[in-house]
Amino acid sequence: MTAPQLPADHPLVTDDATRSTARSALITALRGGTPDRRPVWFMRQAGRSLPEYRQLREGISMLDSCLQPELASEITLQPVRRHDVDAGIFFSDIVIPLRLAEVGVDIVPGVGPVLDAPVRTAADVAALPELTEESLEPIREAVRLTVAELGSTPLIGFAGAPFTLAAYMVEGKPSRDHLGPRTMMHAEPDTWNALASWAARASGHFLRAQIEAGASAGQLFDSWAGSLSLGDYLTHVQPHSAAAFAQVADLAGPDGVPLIHFGTGTSEILPAMRDAGASAVGVDYRLPLDEAHRRLTATPGADGRGAVPLQGNIDPALLEAGWDVLEAHVREVIEAGSVAPGHVLNLGHGVPPHTDPTVLTRVVELIHSVAP
Repeated sequence: MTAPQLPADHPLVTDDATRSTARSALITALRGGTPDRRPVWFMRQAGRSLPEYRQLREGISMLDSCLQPELASEITLQPVRRHDVDAGIFFSDIVIPLRLAEVGVDIVPGVGPVLDAPVRTAADVAALPELTEESLEPIREAVRLTVAELGSTPLIGFAGAPFTLAAYMVEGKPSRDHLGPRTMMHAEPDTWNALASWAARASGHFLRAQIEAGASAGQLFDSWAGSLSLGDYLTHVQPHSAAAFAQVADLAGPDGVPLIHFGTGTSEILPAMRDAGASAVGVDYRLPLDEAHRRLTATPGADGRGAVPLQGNIDPALLEAGWDVLEAHVREVIEAGSVAPGHVLNLGHGVPPHTDPTVLTRVVELIHSVAP
């Protein structure tokens, strides 16, 4: 396998010990090693649960805040300072690639991403503009600023997976059942494949910009893949997720950037998600990690891979259940995850906006107190 084609000053390959992330707890665990402490970070750790975030965001829209490099960097750094988590997660949004490509979209409070016009025909897809290198410069600059402040703490880059991105585009807004994109797969497969291919290019390009600028790991979020059957996922979605991962494959590998694939409600398709190109799999709160490990081991991919490092999967609902209940649950997750070749603690979904930040800090302290 060829060496990853990372820039010489990238945190994973730099000789500067103050900036190197190669031996960090997160990267060590994601590469299947034993870290010096159990790594933990939280999806949506940068955001509404922090009073300093709410103060900083006053009067600024969500998507605008993602595209102001200094602001996006500061928001990314806030939970690392407060909680002592083992990674920053780049503050952005799944639909930022749409905004950067000049597709009309906004985040409507109380609703979520809403497009000016849904994308539902072959002509709609053909009219979609492509992301340009120039349009991604605010993302690169925000990553550079963040990495410079994080030092040896790794930054995780992220992008929405093609199905989730395309599902928003077809529905034009969030959906509970995603009937639009699921119907399109079968009724108009050529249109679906063209749209999902566009989304894969956009997601892969977006993720690559973050990694090249200094992110030490990458995560593809497939928020809505749980609405799919295994057959539909394999036929209509996995090839496009694989295409997104392929755009950063030369930056990955055993000595390169670990690539995590996470989705919600995806217990039945975990091996297929792994086989899209991930080196680690995120598991939501619905499936114990030891069972996720068993399923992955029992269903090796074409390349012979079975077990991979896992990420997860503390139930966000238990953050408000009282410390005795939460502590017992966290210890159960640690125990279940110990069967995997590597384990990064996380929630099985994002931090709820009303979460008490002091509880998250206490969870981090608990996890760090348990010997790896």
